Amino acid sequence: MPKITAPLLGALLSFASLTALAAPAHETRSVAGLAAPAEIRVDTWGIAHVYAGSIRDAFFLQGYNVARDRLWQIDLWRKRGLGLLSKDFGPTYVAQDRAARLFLYRGDMAKEWAAYGPGAQDNTTAWVAGVNAFVDEIAAGQRPLPLEFRIAGSAPDRWSAEDVVRIRSHGLTRNVPNEVGRAQIACKAGLLAARLYRFIEPKWTTKVPDGLDPCSIPADVLADYQLASAGVKFSGPPEQRAAIEVPPEAIGSNNWTVAGSRTATGRPILANDPHREHGAPGLRYIVHLNAPGFSVIGAGEPALPGVSIGHNGKIAFGLTIFPVDQEDLYVYETKGDQYRYGDGWEAMTTVEEAIPVKGEAPRTVTLRFTRHGPVLRETSDKAFAIRTVWSQPGTSAYFGSSGYMQAQDWPSFKAALAGWGAPSENQVYADTSGHIGWVAAGMIPARPNWDGLMPVPGDGRYEWKGFLKPEDLPSEADPKRGWFASANQMNLPDDYPVAERKVGFEWSNAARFLRVDEVLANKPKLTVADAMALQADPYDITSRRLITVLAALKTDDPKLSSALALLRGWDHRTTTDSAGAALFEVWTGKHLGRAVVAATTPGAVHGVIGNGDLAAVMDLLEHPDATLPAETRDGVLKASLIAAYDEVAARLGPDPKSWAWGRLHHARLEHALTPLADAATKPLLAAGPAPMGGTSLSPMAATWRPDDFRVIAGASFRMVLDVGAWDNSVAINTPGQSGNPESPHYRDLFPKWVKGEYVPLAYSRKAVEAATETVISLTPAP
Repeated sequence: MPKITAPLLGALLSFASLTALAAPAHETRSVAGLAAPAEIRVDTWGIAHVYAGSIRDAFFLQGYNVARDRLWQIDLWRKRGLGLLSKDFGPTYVAQDRAARLFLYRGDMAKEWAAYGPGAQDNTTAWVAGVNAFVDEIAAGQRPLPLEFRIAGSAPDRWSAEDVVRIRSHGLTRNVPNEVGRAQIACKAGLLAARLYRFIEPKWTTKVPDGLDPCSIPADVLADYQLASAGVKFSGPPEQRAAIEVPPEAIGSNNWTVAGSRTATGRPILANDPHREHGAPGLRYIVHLNAPGFSVIGAGEPALPGVSIGHNGKIAFGLTIFPVDQEDLYVYETKGDQYRYGDGWEAMTTVEEAIPVKGEAPRTVTLRFTRHGPVLRETSDKAFAIRTVWSQPGTSAYFGSSGYMQAQDWPSFKAALAGWGAPSENQVYADTSGHIGWVAAGMIPARPNWDGLMPVPGDGRYEWKGFLKPEDLPSEADPKRGWFASANQMNLPDDYPVAERKVGFEWSNAARFLRVDEVLANKPKLTVADAMALQADPYDITSRRLITVLAALKTDDPKLSSALALLRGWDHRTTTDSAGAALFEVWTGKHLGRAVVAATTPGAVHGVIGNGDLAAVMDLLEHPDATLPAETRDGVLKASLIAAYDEVAARLGPDPKSWAWGRLHHARLEHALTPLADAATKPLLAAGPAPMGGTSLSPMAATWRPDDFRVIAGASFRMVLDVGAWDNSVAINTPGQSGNPESPHYRDLFPKWVKGEYVPLAYSRKAVEAATETVISLTPAP
């Protein structure tokens, strides 16, 4: 929770109160490919404000500027996505390169560009030209090679516009790992044993699809899927991630849009904080683009043109994952290179590609595809392929924002989202006329005869019947309650025809949304400061329910009595100084779920289910049944709570008065290149450590890993917009705007971010000039 005093609020929200700044530094550059003179103003927090003579030059300079700040990051993103890591880093990465190539878009590029609407191809071409201009300056010796390339012994590549949209593997975020896990449970113990695996919403009973032998699916069937979607690891073998390492709650977001009738100023407020895995540099990059008839500010992924979260002076927009099911695993009977389909056999499509390898001859790899998608695994008589929306035109992750960045009202915003492909999102909206709204957008398969919760035979019995239409998905304009909020929770309307439109059944835990909704309902006149505080709210609403379950427990055990007293007296806030938070988080994060799973499911599936889904575990604890009678439940609660108490005592000492969540829970953001850096350079690459509040289930999202309590995911960026009085808006990135470890803006935002603090998001020319640290004047190269 940020400590917001009146002086601090004034400093944050009024540029008039800023003390006079020293004259900004000034530099000039002559840039090949720029059409007309332009200017980049970098403010005191490293945010670049681009002023160009045309929209084309604005996107050109966005590419040039992100290369100036984040060249290593975007170059690595491109090489990972295109399957070119081995070219720079050697044969260790051939398997990862091959996996990435399985997920490249291989369809018609004319259809691909057309799917994003007018300007998408031209703006991307301009953006890429800007990146290449900076790369060429390095090659010509005009700019130094960034430190990261020197550490890695590599050099940046030039781009093509197609590179930006063909890469799909950075957006693989759906339920195929859960399909496989559920099949493993069905094989070993039957589907009833999967009740704690994932909480199913709306209420639904799945079954093993006809024709599927769940025991036929190899344990490593998703090895290529995991490699394709993994980050790049610079020590040991390339990383293969199991879904459980980063739980669903970690890859989500919070957002809300509040009408002027519910704010102190009468203007709407829109807030958004997308949650992703953490690292240095961070996933998001804030930029402000200006040209005649065009002005947009906000954040996006640095390797994509434009922004996906922000405003354009007329409308504000933000997004959270709408976690529907966009992929399926297909199982085939095979005979050689053929697979059974219908009454006959079809030949797989085989593609051979040469992967360049540093220090060696190129490696030839074979890629196979069925009519449904890339083949992930083959055995002597079976093949396994994945079908995803990502192979369809228009589904490059987040690139659909190019369609709504320039929308001017609700109808044009909603129309632009009609073609949104992936990932599926809760898109929220507000405008200067006072309107607010929500659109659930995304390409969602229509599954007429199955629910998507398990793999299915690929013989033609389980085919998508096209995709749901935009009007088949929920939306809302100017709701009577005066606000809309989402946090990846199940938010289908009560009367939604679930059986007809099986959009998905695996949603994030509703805890973050319930807390946001509770706060908004009790704030009749929300302020920007209130919205900031809510984004950094460490309140864990889940604890109220679980501590209620503990209410009836009685014990003579001094240790258990101490644990119960600590939790019953806790205020449910996971602040850094909270002893109750330390005990509750260790209990629910490491002991409770595992104990419930052990008491209610066969041992053969414990490894698959792990701690279980906390929402499902809580449901069973609140409604004990034959699998967990009340007496057994109480025993499980006592034993797991004592185990958690013992662990905290072992880590923090025997006296609970000395316990504090922040002594365990901490943030440290590290660069992927840290293993390759020398001792003197390693400290330059990291931000932190610092104690941090929050949990994966509080609005201040901070998911931690069990072995060392280090925060591994949470808000990659936070933004609160005062719609219409734009200079009152605030934002925070982490650890800083720059990806260059030698830049003062590499980690300068980290101390503020970890505390839930913000910096001004200047929009007007006057506000930008007041905040300018450096002016870069650019002219076309002769």
